[in-house]
Amino acid sequence: MFFSKKSPPNGVEWLLVCLGNYGRRYENTRHNIGFLAADRLIEKRDLRCNRLRFRALTEIIDFGGKRVLLMKPQTYMNLSGEAAGEAARFYKIPPERVLVISDDVSLPLGRLRVRGSGSAGGHNGLKSIIEHLGSENFPRVKVGVGAPPEPDYDLVDWVIGGFSASERKTVDAAVDRALDAAECVISHGVTEAQNRYNG
Repeated sequence: MFFSKKSPPNGVEWLLVCLGNYGRRYENTRHNIGFLAADRLIEKRDLRCNRLRFRALTEIIDFGGKRVLLMKPQTYMNLSGEAAGEAARFYKIPPERVLVISDDVSLPLGRLRVRGSGSAGGHNGLKSIIEHLGSENFPRVKVGVGAPPEPDYDLVDWVIGGFSASERKTVDAAVDRALDAAECVISHGVTEAQNRYNG
């Protein structure tokens, strides 16, 4: 493994990779829940996150008591690992300090699941990150976007579909909780975040 356990002095200690597809067509869709979280954090902290590095829009922030690189990959979802892997190699960040926020169709709308590792579970963004980090051992905060309403409903159409007006309140609250969970992972560890936010 080419990652070291320590970051350079005064360097980035964690990556916070918020997954989505760039472009107006995908704004406010289920697959872009990670982007929604990043945008919410940017709004709350009055950040910019407009510097293009590592094939992502980035901003270095203090988050959870650590120096964190916030990332919105500007590749398509299935190539997200290119951005995460490039940044991890540059800053010598091990997989266990690459935290990903993503959507999950297997969870009810608004439900969170914090995991410390695991397979991609059919999520192409996570699959790409696993490939480029060479490891499944990175933490993630999954935000439920619900399953398609019918078994034969096209999954791609579902995840690139938008939220209804009635769903937005649940989504907005879930995004805020996902950011709290991510901050807890960084400051207190995965187990504590699972205890607080899973369920």
